[in-house]
Amino acid sequence: MSITLESGVWGVVPTPFAGSALDVDADSLAGLVEHYESVGAVGLTVLGVFGEAAALSIAEKALVLETAADASSLPIVAGVGALATRPAIDEVAAAQEALGERLKAVMVQASSADPQVLADHLTAIHRTTGAAVVVQDYPAASGVAVPATVLAAVVRRCPFVAAVKGEAPPTALNIARLTAEVNVPVFGGLGGQGLLDELAAGAAGAMTGFSCPEALVATVRAFTEGGIDAAREAFAPFLPLVNFEQQPRVALALRKALFRERGLIADAAVRPPSAPLPEELLPILREQLAAALAPLQAGVR
Repeated sequence: MSITLESGVWGVVPTPFAGSALDVDADSLAGLVEHYESVGAVGLTVLGVFGEAAALSIAEKALVLETAADASSLPIVAGVGALATRPAIDEVAAAQEALGERLKAVMVQASSADPQVLADHLTAIHRTTGAAVVVQDYPAASGVAVPATVLAAVVRRCPFVAAVKGEAPPTALNIARLTAEVNVPVFGGLGGQGLLDELAAGAAGAMTGFSCPEALVATVRAFTEGGIDAAREAFAPFLPLVNFEQQPRVALALRKALFRERGLIADAAVRPPSAPLPEELLPILREQLAAALAPLQAGVR
C-alpha cells in the first residue's frame, strides 16, 4: 500500500458549538468547511486536537465527520485521539463507517519512542482497518518525545504511512531531519508559527488551523512558485496574528473567536476543560484581525 497526501494546506477544522448545552453546530461547521475549500485547501483534518475530539461523544464525532464530508469534496484525514492500539483501532473503524471512501487517512499519535513498539502500534492499526496513516509527532498532546531519526526509521518500515505531521520543537530542525530520511510528505503544524522555516526545511505544506487559512494557502503557493523570499512576503502581514492566536492555554478560544469575528461560525464557545476567551483580549483580537485582513481586503478591491 502506497498512499501519500497532496502537498499544500490541509485545514485542521475546529468543532463549533452552540447554545447553553454546547451542542455541535453542524451549520457553522459546514460553512467553515466550505470556506476552507473555497480558499484553496487541498484537504481537511477533522477531529484533531483543535477539533476538541476528546470532548465529543461517539455520535458527535460521526456527525462532525459526516457534516464535513457532505459540505465539501475535499479528502479528509480523521484524527485518532487514543494512544493505545485497541481503542485507536475502534476510532479508525468508526471514522471508516462514517466516511467510507471519503476517508483519505487517519492521523495517529507517535505514542512511543521505542521504534519496535511504535512500528507494531501503527502496523496493527493498518492491518486491522486497512487505513493509511498520518503519523503525528506532537509531544504536547502525546506526552512522548520521539527523536527524528527514530521516527524516520519507523516510517521507512511502514509503507502504509501517507505523511508525517511534525510538531516536535524545534520544528524546522526535526522536519529537516525527517525530510532527509523519508519519502513521504512532512507537514508543519502549530498554527503556522514556524511555517516559513518549515517550508525552507523541506515541509510539503501545513496541516494546521489558523483563522486566516487564506494566508497559509498563499504562503505555500508563493514558496512553490517563488521560493522563501516570496513566501516571506506573503506571510509577513499575518505573523502578528499567528503569534497572537497561538498563545498557550487560550489558543483554541482565540481561534474560535476569530472565526466568529469573521462570520465563519456563529459562536466561539469551547467545551471544558478548554479555557474560554478572556474578555480582556477581545479588543486586541479585533485589532489584530483587522490588521491581518487589510491586505486580503485590498486584494479583493
